[in-house]
Amino acid sequence: MLTGIILLIALVCILLMGAVLIQNPKGGGIDSTFGGSQANQMFGAAKQTDFIEKITWYLAAALFILCIIAARLVSATGGSIDL
Repeated sequence: MLTGIILLIALVCILLMGAVLIQNPKGGGIDSTFGGSQANQMFGAAKQTDFIEKITWYLAAALFILCIIAARLVSATGGSIDL
């Protein structure tokens, strides 16, 4: 069980890093390095910015919740981690 939670945490961390890195630092949506012009044409600048921001917040919340679950699982086993 704990191994699955740890793998989920790792996956969410990687996705969160990707979501943060593709954002434009000035708040204009997806950075042009990662194909921002095509994404802006597909979603529109305003909708695309909202989408990436929502994904970032959802991933951050998921990471927070998964870390709390992992901590509770470890404390329930008395601190020993059996992977």
